[in-house]
Amino acid sequence: MFSKEVYIKRRIKLQSKVESGLILMLGNNDSPMNYADNVYHFRQDSTFLYFFGIDLQNHAGIIDIDNDKEYLFGDDLSVGHIIWMGPQPSMVDKAAKIGVANVKPMADLSKMIADAIKQGRKIHFNPPYRGENIMLLSDMLDIHHNKVKEAASLELTKACINIRSIKEPCEIIELENHMATAYKMHTTAMKMAHGGVTEQEVTGALEGVSMSGGGMVSFPIICSKRGETLHNHDHSNTLQNGDLLLVDAGSESPLHYATDHTRTIPVGGTFSQRQKEIYQIVVDANNISREATKPGMQYKEAHLVAAKVIASGLKDLGLMKGDVDEAVAQGAHAMFFPHGLGHMIGLDVHDMEDYNDTLVGYMDELPRSTQFGLSALRLGRTLEPNWVVTNEPGIYFIPALIDEWKAEGKFTDFINYDKVEGYKDFGGIRLEDDILITEDSCRILGERIPIEVADVEATVKGK
Repeated sequence: MFSKEVYIKRRIKLQSKVESGLILMLGNNDSPMNYADNVYHFRQDSTFLYFFGIDLQNHAGIIDIDNDKEYLFGDDLSVGHIIWMGPQPSMVDKAAKIGVANVKPMADLSKMIADAIKQGRKIHFNPPYRGENIMLLSDMLDIHHNKVKEAASLELTKACINIRSIKEPCEIIELENHMATAYKMHTTAMKMAHGGVTEQEVTGALEGVSMSGGGMVSFPIICSKRGETLHNHDHSNTLQNGDLLLVDAGSESPLHYATDHTRTIPVGGTFSQRQKEIYQIVVDANNISREATKPGMQYKEAHLVAAKVIASGLKDLGLMKGDVDEAVAQGAHAMFFPHGLGHMIGLDVHDMEDYNDTLVGYMDELPRSTQFGLSALRLGRTLEPNWVVTNEPGIYFIPALIDEWKAEGKFTDFINYDKVEGYKDFGGIRLEDDILITEDSCRILGERIPIEVADVEATVKGK
């Protein structure tokens, strides 16, 4: 937990951005795996965590804008609970740590909401994503559960996005400190990447590093030699020397700030010439797009920089042809690069996307593209200092997509399908760093995980 002053200032700032009414924030509860007492690892709602700081089950918060009061709802635990959980701080003690003066039992939450509704007051809440909170809101607001998300407050959501986008110094320190765990995760994968090792063994080792470093993984690990499947969560393959192993993995810090990195590794420690050529294009796309990234520019433009580097590199290899700028403008490169350059990262690995990913990534600034590939760009809007974003270009050879576009005769002026046929067994390469937008540029957070060809090969070989 940060200092109570951090949470006080956050709530004051939020209150100043919402005109009137009650701001309701529900924390999360335990979620059963297969029966009530066998639960998944608890993860608090990020918005509640950001503004109220309590990383425990069964809590809620209210900010009464009109009366300038704040309330923390929750129940002191019984001796029966303490037997299983050990001594727990009282609700008054928890509220004091975050600077909230008013404490009420959870049973009073529905009554306060009902009284406010009778008075004609607006109840602001963000779009819920867990079923139990949807049902709780449905009951409290007396609306059908299918209508709950529609009733969410756009005013509140935009205010939360505005505040949470800019990372405070304490958040940047937390993120930066946890990059050491991310570094260890990915260098561990590199050292394990040898013939005979299974994807599951690597995945298990990375989860162990994450837990040892302070927290659970920030998303299910992608660890596959079938890297052309962008989010491949199958770990059933055994590695063979000469394979490419794509590892997209992150960890949560003790305060739940996420890391998110991707490296693609030559199994056995040596890239083939063909692998090295494609890999170097992705390295160049990563470096050049990062060097172009700065406050005041739209991240959509950084994405297009990466796209042009990729198209140019593939043209040099004979896989693409024609005018590079025109190829990118029409979206021909997206057969090889069908996703966006990056997204925000913070308390969530895709920060704040429980609100609405288009709203987070575009707000009212520009429309999201409908063009294949560019439509998958999660962050397009103008960058500001102290935003933290990912930079993750990639090149993939997806047989089904190649076959479909070839059969349709798409972009024959820009794609050399005869040459591409010889790469359908290649797989995919993605390289991802977490970057902080500074006052005039950007920088990689933490020590950079090995990315250059020679450094990756040396790490795999244990040098």
